[in-house]
Amino acid sequence: MADSNGSRPRQAAERRRSRGLAEDKHFRIFSGSANRALALEICKHIGVPLGETRMQRFADGEVYFQLLENVRGADVFVVQPTCNPVDQHLVELLIMIDALKRASAGRITVVVPYYGYARQDRKDRPRVAISSKLVADLLTTAGANRALFMDLHAAQIQGFFNIPVDHMFASPVMVSYFRELNLPNLTVVSPDAGGVERARFFATKMGAPLAIVDKRRTDINVTEVMHVIGDVKGRTCLIIDDIVDTAGTLVKTVDALLEQGATKVFACASHPVLSGPAVERIANSRLEELVVTDSIPLAEEAEKTGKIKVRSVSGLLAATIESIHMETSVSSLFN
Repeated sequence: MADSNGSRPRQAAERRRSRGLAEDKHFRIFSGSANRALALEICKHIGVPLGETRMQRFADGEVYFQLLENVRGADVFVVQPTCNPVDQHLVELLIMIDALKRASAGRITVVVPYYGYARQDRKDRPRVAISSKLVADLLTTAGANRALFMDLHAAQIQGFFNIPVDHMFASPVMVSYFRELNLPNLTVVSPDAGGVERARFFATKMGAPLAIVDKRRTDINVTEVMHVIGDVKGRTCLIIDDIVDTAGTLVKTVDALLEQGATKVFACASHPVLSGPAVERIANSRLEELVVTDSIPLAEEAEKTGKIKVRSVSGLLAATIESIHMETSVSSLFN
């Protein structure tokens, strides 16, 4: 996996050498089982070892977790996206936070590159749960003092927390990649009205016009593309989204753009959930390429399609973690 954060990780490494962060006994990074590879890459960028733990399960699936290091008074970061199986990884995270709290950690920051239940952020139907608020309450009740997320499905989820939240975006990594491709006659496309802000930011960075696909969701994981708002005829289209789940919406959006005269369609998404028939749909679609991040481990079958490419956000997350620990500006990393 290529790191596409430019010179930023090298500059950060030089700062770390001068500060001696690797020798800081009050700085620790731990990982659950959801994406240990990403945690190791983050540690590599920062120049510190991943904290030692023991994660086991009883015969009935019950989680057992133990810290194998002293964390008394330490500034601790726990890397754990709540990806599939979502409930299992969420419970792991809660138990890890509880163990750190009982071990007298000075501050506990949860680093959740992918926030499960983020799509259930409002009551869009009668008698449904606002699950993303519930998960926020669980994390804070368990003992988290701070949270770091990447590309939340809805920015207002930050307001569900009564602790400081840092919300990072994968767009610097993605923009760098697509600038290198130098796609001709580029139009950036939001696949729905809810993603317009995300797509507009991307379009501004790329110096490209913006189009929007009007869609209607008829059921969970079922959408119907209505029409395209904006001129895409004779243009190369780049769809910007945060999550690709079953890829049904993505494939329908690709077809709608091509029917409106687009010459080629690319796509990028921060979180490759890729459930059920997603990989097969993408492989059989007219999509040129789907670019994702390593916020979630990519299934082996997805790597074999040839259409899905991964860009690492480990450098960006490492720089953010360093800024939080050193109490410097995080907003400067958005540029």
